[in-house]
This record gives sequence, C-alpha cells and structure tokens, in this order.
Amino acid sequence: MLRKHRQSDGKQRSGAVTVEMAVVIPVFAMFLAGIMEFGHAYLIIGTLNAAARQSARLGAAQDATTAATQARCTAILNAGFDASEATIMIKDASVFDDGTTNPASIDYASLPDATLENMETRDMFIVRVVVPYDSVALLPPFWAKNITLSGQSVMRHE
Repeated sequence: MLRKHRQSDGKQRSGAVTVEMAVVIPVFAMFLAGIMEFGHAYLIIGTLNAAARQSARLGAAQDATTAATQARCTAILNAGFDASEATIMIKDASVFDDGTTNPASIDYASLPDATLENMETRDMFIVRVVVPYDSVALLPPFWAKNITLSGQSVMRHE
C-alpha cells in the first residue's frame, strides 16, 4: 500500500515544457504587441487633439494668422511623429452655429477654408488634424488597414 515517491529531476518533463512554451510564447507575444499598438494609437490621438486644441487657441487670438496657427500645430506634431504625414485643416465652422448640425454627418474636407486674418469676432473655426494610421504605427498594421486617426478643436475667433 505504500508507494515510493520518485524524485523528479526535471528531465522527464523537459519535452512537455518545450511544447507548452512553444504554444504560449507566440500567443503572449501577440497579446503584448496588441497592447503596445493600441497604446501607441491612443498616444497619437492624444497628440492630434492637443495639437489641434493648442493651435486653435492661438488662432482664436485677434492678431492670429492662419500660417502661424498651422506652424504651431506642426511644431507640436513634430514632437510626437513626423508632421509631414499629417494633414492640418483650418476650416470655417459656421455650420455649427445653428446647433442642428450632426457632427458625424459632416465631410470636414469639404468645409470652406478659414482665413483667420479676415475672420470677424465670434466667427467659429475648426482646426482638424488627420493622419493615416499606416504612417505612424509601430508595427505594420496587418489587422488595421485604411484607418485614419484624427483630432480637432472648434473655437470662436476673438
């Protein structure tokens, strides 16, 4: 009735450990790569929103120019990634003045360009920054094709 306990020296399970590691490591590596990629995407979105917000604040000032606003946005974007990959749009946002416009239905590229030097006080403008995800991704985005990241800020000219 008494059994002798064998002392395991680890050599009996070395094949099982190798097979288990061969199964677990690729799954774990893909999980870590996904976490890094999603985190990086949110970092880029935050950078786009910050650049749009800060340049819109500059553009809201009375003596602001469109060129200075775009330059400010480019400088902020260059801190995070190559700003030449991004498209910076400064558009007239008077379509939002009536309060009935659905922002999801607007084609922002088709809005008329805003010239901040010629804007009247209380005119609304939008700074929108768009970048293709393929150009800023850490890893080649095999799972996310044709995604565009954007950030924007709407302000009134003072």
